[in-house]
Amino acid sequence: MPMLIYKIFRGAEWANLQAKGTTKGAPIDLADGYVHFSGADTVAKTAALYFADVPDLMLIAVQADGLDGLDWEISRGGASFPHLYRELSMADVVWAKPLPIADGTHQFPELS
Repeated sequence: MPMLIYKIFRGAEWANLQAKGTTKGAPIDLADGYVHFSGADTVAKTAALYFADVPDLMLIAVQADGLDGLDWEISRGGASFPHLYRELSMADVVWAKPLPIADGTHQFPELS
């Protein structure tokens, strides 16, 4: 089974990717010089830390296997995070699903 990695986009950022076909990412991605991703084991914590109470989010899944420009680097708490050192394209997106908030917590779909 292919390994998926995940990117959280605000609604406007997702709309921009859909309209343009590529993106250099969110403001933090532009500042850092790469597109931040999370694994299935870290994406909920990423949502809680950086997107608490932010509505209108989309969870984007991308297949990590064979993705050119992808590098895994140690970050928060010693966890390994995938960073994409090129633009993300719509062709990279496996699926996109809303990330609604219920009872103050983002509700994630089943992740693989």
